[in-house]
Amino acid sequence: MNKVEVKNRIDKLKAEINHHRYLYHVLDKSEISDSALDSLKNELFKLEMEHPEFITPDSPTQRIGGEPLDKFKKFEHSSLMYSLFDAFSADDMRDWEERLRRALTPRPSPAVATAVEGSSLFASPLARHRSGGRGVGGEGGVDYFCELKLDGLAMALRYEKGVFTVGATRGDGRIGEDVTHNLKTIGSIPLKLQDLKEKDLEKIGLNKSVVKNILERLKDGVLEFRGEAIMTKKVFAELNKKYAKAGKALLANTRNGAAGSIRQLDPRISAERKLDFYAYSMPEDLGLETHEQELKLANLFGFKVLKENCLCKNLKEVEEFYQKIAKKREGLPMEIDGIVVKVNNLSLWPVLGIVGKGPRYMMAYKFPAEQATTKLLDLIWQVGRTGTLTPTAILEPVHVGGVTISRATLHNMDEIKRLGVKIGDTVIIERAGDVIPKIIKNLPKLRIGNEKEIQVPKKCPMCDSEVERVEGEVAYRCINKNCYAVNLRRLMHWTSKGAMDIEGLGPKIIEQLVKEGLVRDISDFYNLTVGDLEPLERFAEKSAENLVKAIAERKTVDLARFIYGLGIRHVGEESAQLLSKQIPNSKLSSFAKATADKQIPISKITKLYQDLSLEELEKLEDVGPIVAGSIYEWFHDKHNLALLERLEESGVEIKSQLSTVKSQKLKDKTFVLTGTLNGLTRDEAKAKIRELGGDISSSVSKNTDFVVAGAEPGSKLEKAQELGVKVLNEEEFSKII
Repeated sequence: MNKVEVKNRIDKLKAEINHHRYLYHVLDKSEISDSALDSLKNELFKLEMEHPEFITPDSPTQRIGGEPLDKFKKFEHSSLMYSLFDAFSADDMRDWEERLRRALTPRPSPAVATAVEGSSLFASPLARHRSGGRGVGGEGGVDYFCELKLDGLAMALRYEKGVFTVGATRGDGRIGEDVTHNLKTIGSIPLKLQDLKEKDLEKIGLNKSVVKNILERLKDGVLEFRGEAIMTKKVFAELNKKYAKAGKALLANTRNGAAGSIRQLDPRISAERKLDFYAYSMPEDLGLETHEQELKLANLFGFKVLKENCLCKNLKEVEEFYQKIAKKREGLPMEIDGIVVKVNNLSLWPVLGIVGKGPRYMMAYKFPAEQATTKLLDLIWQVGRTGTLTPTAILEPVHVGGVTISRATLHNMDEIKRLGVKIGDTVIIERAGDVIPKIIKNLPKLRIGNEKEIQVPKKCPMCDSEVERVEGEVAYRCINKNCYAVNLRRLMHWTSKGAMDIEGLGPKIIEQLVKEGLVRDISDFYNLTVGDLEPLERFAEKSAENLVKAIAERKTVDLARFIYGLGIRHVGEESAQLLSKQIPNSKLSSFAKATADKQIPISKITKLYQDLSLEELEKLEDVGPIVAGSIYEWFHDKHNLALLERLEESGVEIKSQLSTVKSQKLKDKTFVLTGTLNGLTRDEAKAKIRELGGDISSSVSKNTDFVVAGAEPGSKLEKAQELGVKVLNEEEFSKII
């Protein structure tokens, strides 16, 4: 971008960020996620760093927080409540430590030099030995104190002569809102500090002069504590269940629930929300040596401190702590979005100082964002196995959910119209767990005027045949049944993980086999020989033998996988599972009673489906008119019947239904999965349920027995709570299976 374009982009980013920050901090509303807002802020910060001439005092990067609400009395903080800088990777953390190193290497005065060497961030081994090791980590390192980064509302609590007098929100960092009456409803906030004695304070390593200072403050002075007011996951779920029954609006998330509670004029409503509070600092200089002592002191005074907090000797231990917390994140009682890492030695804090919006001596090490903003550079149309054209967005690469994303699905033209997205737009993308990234929101205020409308192609991008819209559907489809792309997708679908799961038959190998004329349809896979494969690029004798062996091992397959692999329109994995259970049991009882080692010829299965009328198909569970019509049409198409005959001639057989079920432990129990599981993939969880005789549904109803909720559960969790369906977390689910 040239200078004019950079200035224009910065101005638009500032306006967009200020809009969302006002909604979030002042009105307790949000139109986009925190991670998407962070992404916009990071883009602005980088542009300003590259072009410092465009930095202005009113830029969001120069601010700390939002303005306080007028409905509360304003309160001026004793010292600024700062925001934190963010890190998103181990590399970011190493960069931060390098900045600390550079900040402390120059020693501008003997006093500073003494402080640095005595506490010694990067002192020599001899200097660290002389200092007694205070605040010193490994060779050339520093002690860090790590805390969970709670997703709540930052608060400052003032105590005069040991009694709680004022509690205020952060506000703009200097002026907050006096919400004392609501904070008094939080049971974990002491109305009077514990009456401590000298021996209590000496237990945490404080010397006598510091002990004396603290006791004097407790008796006749002022003490301040800062921390986070939060709503736990359990309270959040209970309140939403209660509100749903009463027909009230549901809380969006735990953070908004906490913020809404704190800003209630009626403290009785705040009390109903059952908030919690965790202390994370004491801003006044009390003569303490380490931040760890600071939190121990807050705990002695009667405040809750997170038991997960941890002292780390170096960045390696910080990373280990980060990874450990990331794994147990979903099992924690509260929402967190990362950890906060602080230089433990308090004497270094004034030396390191404040830079811009926040202190240099601490860093928010966030978990990978599941949403981010980027630009939609172009759009291509993929042709699927049924000929359906699917729009795929080509994105400016962006880091989301721990990976770099450059493509995202836009589903169909109706979704494009709903989003109002154009090529060139700035968009918000989302990626949760292993879910395919998708565009969830467009930011039209960031347009510059050269964006392009998205149009459906009139011709198939692969075979140049006509494209038509399917009557009664949102899909556009290539009308050529022999389209190269359609056939390729069918072959890939047959060998995919959910279908035959043939190891070694990836997209590139399949395309190579098609181009060489060795494979025209799925039955040809089973006739390949080592001699066919050896002359091909990427193949040697051993690899050819391995592929032929892998194909042979998949000649006997579960009925559900077989049905799914055929690629019948509207028949997904769940539908295939239901069909595989219902039809053999209803039409061929002898097969349902077959032993585990018995196989069923494809011709028998073909006859089963051919004998079913359209009306009989529609009566099957979860099979409506559209799905029934697709199944009926597929098994009455002469080309498909010929394909089934070729598969049988190639030696493909169907396993009996009972051979895939190892136990009846979960018989007649229906499960719905929502969110991302840490210990299992979605497919592994489904397979385990089916092995134990259970059923899986894609939607929650009164007939659902259990909803398994992992990370970032969707609307299925709310539906389960509304219907009173039993909800299992991952640990509870693991015990059942």
